[in-house]
Amino acid sequence: FDSLRPLQAEAIRAAIERRDSLVVMPTGGGKSLCYPVPPAAAGRTDIVVSPLIALMKDQVDALRACGYPAAAIHSGMDPERIRAVEREIAAGNLHLLFVAPERMLTPRFLEIAQRLHVSSFAIDEAHCISHWGHDFRPEYRQLSELKTRFPGASVHAYTATATERVRRDIVEQLGLENPEVLVGSFDRPN
Repeated sequence: FDSLRPLQAEAIRAAIERRDSLVVMPTGGGKSLCYPVPPAAAGRTDIVVSPLIALMKDQVDALRACGYPAAAIHSGMDPERIRAVEREIAAGNLHLLFVAPERMLTPRFLEIAQRLHVSSFAIDEAHCISHWGHDFRPEYRQLSELKTRFPGASVHAYTATATERVRRDIVEQLGLENPEVLVGSFDRPN
């Protein structure tokens, strides 16, 4: 890309510097670019918690098409493919791994993340954690455990939908520490 969209540089910088953040950008505002740049720049593996298999697949396919080392683990995969991705993880071949909140919080996956020394988590569709967001995925409410299990890790909440009340609740529910709060404009020409 020749340039970044509004707030992308700030969101990327917060993730590279491992400062917690809450990023609210409209659909099409460029949130998905904020996930892959920090781990590539820092030479690490980050985890993206995402609610939809189709969304994970689209993002991984697009990244892989550009030569970016990303993968997903989800319930739509056969066990052999999951083991292959786990081998890629263990070999340090990935910069980005997409998982659903239900998988993220399993003892087996938490152990994998701890062995990887994951230092940054991106939470997509973060409004799902809020008391005042829609009741989409109750497992999102348990993602506050990431701050307990990975005390040195940063957490980055991304959403296109968050009123001031929902933003405060996301910060509280995830236990974000002095987060960079970036709220984009929703005034679009169309």
